[in-house]
Amino acid sequence: MAIDSKFDPEQREVIQVRGLCKTFRDFWLRPRVEALRGIDLSIQSGEVYGLLGPNGSGKSTTIQILLGLLFPSAGSVSVLGTPPGTPQSKNRIGYLPEDSVFYPFLTGAEMLDLSASLGRVPARERKGRISDLLEMVGLQDAAHREIGDYSKGMQRRIGIAQALIHDPEILILDEPTNGLDPIGVRQVKDWIVSLRKLGKTVLISSHLLADVEQVCDRVSILYGGKVQASGSIEQILARDDRTLWTTSHPDEAVLATVRQNFEEAGVEVISVGPGSRSLEEMFLETVEEARDSGETTSGAGMGGQLPAFLGGSEGRS
Repeated sequence: MAIDSKFDPEQREVIQVRGLCKTFRDFWLRPRVEALRGIDLSIQSGEVYGLLGPNGSGKSTTIQILLGLLFPSAGSVSVLGTPPGTPQSKNRIGYLPEDSVFYPFLTGAEMLDLSASLGRVPARERKGRISDLLEMVGLQDAAHREIGDYSKGMQRRIGIAQALIHDPEILILDEPTNGLDPIGVRQVKDWIVSLRKLGKTVLISSHLLADVEQVCDRVSILYGGKVQASGSIEQILARDDRTLWTTSHPDEAVLATVRQNFEEAGVEVISVGPGSRSLEEMFLETVEEARDSGETTSGAGMGGQLPAFLGGSEGRS
């Protein structure tokens, strides 16, 4: 199934994959695992794209090829108009791996300074960017603690900061909410939406489908090393056998009348129930009330908005 109504051929294509195949071989070069079997992807500038699939479907292999960490067995790949792994493309991509590994003896601020240096951020800009990103991810009070003392969620936050330190055009996030609490999960989704508004392209690989559904413009679902379905979120989730209604809360008499009218018209009423908020909304409200009452935590802070410097890559060619 292929649905791509949101694909705009007039928009700049920043990632193009055609007939991508990858076969892993053993020591004697005999085919061992056929990880990718002819994948096609077209990702446009300024969109959030979801790469979905169960374990072993080829998501991580695809990402590693896009980063130049693996070489394809067949097919063509272009990232920002160049082959993957070139210096020209590497410095324009931010990457958050599924499992981030940091030098445990470095502080959060020192790790970001190292990342900024590797990303060729001018020395005069590093201090400001580091401060802004630490505030964004809620780690300004833990900036001078060693990363080895960070919780898993705090390490995830510093990983997001390092992926943004050099103001990339493309951000590749592999399980970005892994290890985060619901507050962090909500913030990551907000940051992704804000990055899209700045014209950044974001590629997400995640098993948390509800989160992907909320932020992605288009998705591809992989299975068996092939793209089994792709398209916009709205169309790929649409059902032609049901219609969803959301109304104000009617009294029992009105509800009975509406139900009767539906039944007389031959429309099956599948379910009727009270409106509710999501567990995420309830959780965030509870934590916010606790904060307002003066409760404190030794973990990550609330965090904030994207730093102003992240708007600086618009207009790059």
